[in-house]
Amino acid sequence: MARQDSFTFIFNPAADKGRAAGKAGMLEQSLEAFPNASIKVSRFAGHAGELARSAASGSSTLIACGGDGTLNEIVNAVVGMPVRVGIYPVGSANDFLKSLHPVKRATEEVLGGIAASSSRMVDLGNVRFDDGRSRYFVNSIGIGFTGRIARTVQATTWFRGELSYAYALVSVLLGYAPVNMHIDIETPDGKIELREPVFSFSVSNGAVEGGKFRIAPHADLSDGLLDVCILKAIPKWRFPGYVLKYLKGTQIDEPDVLYCKASSLRVFMPEGDAMHMDGEVFRHVSGEMGISAVPHAVEMLCDP
Repeated sequence: MARQDSFTFIFNPAADKGRAAGKAGMLEQSLEAFPNASIKVSRFAGHAGELARSAASGSSTLIACGGDGTLNEIVNAVVGMPVRVGIYPVGSANDFLKSLHPVKRATEEVLGGIAASSSRMVDLGNVRFDDGRSRYFVNSIGIGFTGRIARTVQATTWFRGELSYAYALVSVLLGYAPVNMHIDIETPDGKIELREPVFSFSVSNGAVEGGKFRIAPHADLSDGLLDVCILKAIPKWRFPGYVLKYLKGTQIDEPDVLYCKASSLRVFMPEGDAMHMDGEVFRHVSGEMGISAVPHAVEMLCDP
């Protein structure tokens, strides 16, 4: 049986394009005074999930030491299990933490406060692919424009953090065209249908994506709904005018943007395109997929 005060830190040294490895010593030193704590190191893609599933039988709390991708692996492994999940942010953007912990802190302060943190139940999103696979997302998914940005960030080694997202945005925009999509959205007020090209498609649980972009400014981690933000087809020369709006979250007031709360969506893509899920890249997504909110699905550590 899991001990109430037991912690397992699952450390991904590959986070932030391998730069997280340099923080291993600080993590180990800090945990010397940490009660009932152990460290497990992720060695390959998917390993963090395996470690989390195994550790959940003996620890009450799992700490994702990485970025949003590491958190995604761990959460997918333990949904439905009686464990809490916390975050020690050593990834490139750590977007989900910005919704969960609105107070800015140094990573050392986050680590020091973990033992005294309170917790809350938060929602997740779920994606069901047409081949029967399904996967939870913690922060957001994006298809087309933001999917290609995530793919470019993943391939770019000479920039880090938020600068890599800025570089990717410009690189993708230069050769981009809106993506044909069929979208059905179930909202609290009824159904919305779109059958048109879409410039940018995002479904969010958290508020921030790509470091600083407020894709879903009204996101609430515990409202049982997802936030949909769709920029309809516009000429790409107009998009730079939207960048500042996305940084502020004011794009949702524009006539070319559809922003709403949703319990579920059905999306059909006639042609394949890139999708990101919490920053992790799916390179060729096509056909039909279902996206739904999963209310109060996981217990997360948060600020007191």
